[in-house]
Amino acid sequence: MVDEEQDGGYDVLEQEGEEEEDEEEKVPLEQEEDEEQVRETGIEAGRDAGNWPVTPPDLISSVCVLLSRLLSQVLVPCPLMEENLKEGLSLLCKTGNGLAHAYVKFEAKEKHLTDISLLQCYIHLRYVDLSENKLRDLSPLSSLTHLLWLKVDGNLLTSACMQELPYLQFISFAHNRIKDMEGITHPRLANLSLKGNKIKTALGLSQGQLFSLHILELRGNELESTAGLNLPKLKNLYLAQNAISSLEGLEGLGQLTTLHLRDNQLETLDGFCSTMKCLQYLNLRSNGISSLQEVAKLQVLPMLRALVLLDNPCSDEADYRVEVLVLLPHLERLDKEFFEEDERAEAKKIRQQRQEEEQVRMAGGGESEGKERRQTCQSRIFSSRLQEEKAEGSRGAYNRHSPASQPYCHFQPY
Repeated sequence: MVDEEQDGGYDVLEQEGEEEEDEEEKVPLEQEEDEEQVRETGIEAGRDAGNWPVTPPDLISSVCVLLSRLLSQVLVPCPLMEENLKEGLSLLCKTGNGLAHAYVKFEAKEKHLTDISLLQCYIHLRYVDLSENKLRDLSPLSSLTHLLWLKVDGNLLTSACMQELPYLQFISFAHNRIKDMEGITHPRLANLSLKGNKIKTALGLSQGQLFSLHILELRGNELESTAGLNLPKLKNLYLAQNAISSLEGLEGLGQLTTLHLRDNQLETLDGFCSTMKCLQYLNLRSNGISSLQEVAKLQVLPMLRALVLLDNPCSDEADYRVEVLVLLPHLERLDKEFFEEDERAEAKKIRQQRQEEEQVRMAGGGESEGKERRQTCQSRIFSSRLQEEKAEGSRGAYNRHSPASQPYCHFQPY
């Protein structure tokens, strides 16, 4: 149910995104016409006055955009103050030793914060949300050893590296500027989100220390391969909207049940293996898979029940659904639609026919192979006999002309 909801939500977001793109395409056309008209008017006015043409509006707007970008990079210091802290504290609970009470939840979203040093004194915090600020450093959180849940989406972080927090179970670094996966070593971490960053490789992931990681979200990055994601306890892996063209290192994902690879650059399905014995849901929508023979490589996945292949070239082939079911008879859903009984009956009939044809072909191939072996054996026997006869003939000639074959005679001296 979780898979369907997530994928369904994805479709809604995609539809809304397409509508927004249509609107964005309309607006620039109108703006370009207005700007062209202003530009021509300004040039004509300059010529009439005998002067150089006035500065084009598009040049002015470009300079303004450049200046605004430069100014946005200059951060105005905005540290967390006592007033903000008091407003964000909530959820009064007993402390770890049970001898006192303290606030364990803190939220400060969209406060333009650049410094959270004040938080390092609040060691009993367990839930912290610092989304949509301008943070570049999370080191003050290293003293929060009871932290269970952390969300720092939409900041200016370039690294996910933090000091190990022994109880941290959930962390979200979505929509930052992170380029690698090094320094994530929290032993109880179960859910990690790094979507919408600039990560190109997962090889820096600390596989040996993430013993409890069940959910990994890496959608919307720049990954080109799955190498480095060998996490034995992982159950859900989201890799949509990357640039993945090869599947590597999947053999260690023995407990993976859900794999999203939508909107990537896969043309082949090499890389799946029989050790992925728990994989049930696989989304391959919007890739470059052109042949249904690639789908046959998914036969190594014994538990695969739901497959999404929409917007691949192979989905345009004739009898696409039936052909996929012929190759994957245990499949229950294709492109979110359950197979009908008539589709299953037709696929079963085709599968049996092809199996019989293969048996006949193999039997015919066996007879021809046997005939070839007999012919080879006969030719070898004939060749060996010829060699024996030649050898005997040579020995006979040698015997006739050898001294031992001549009669004994005495040579008389003169």
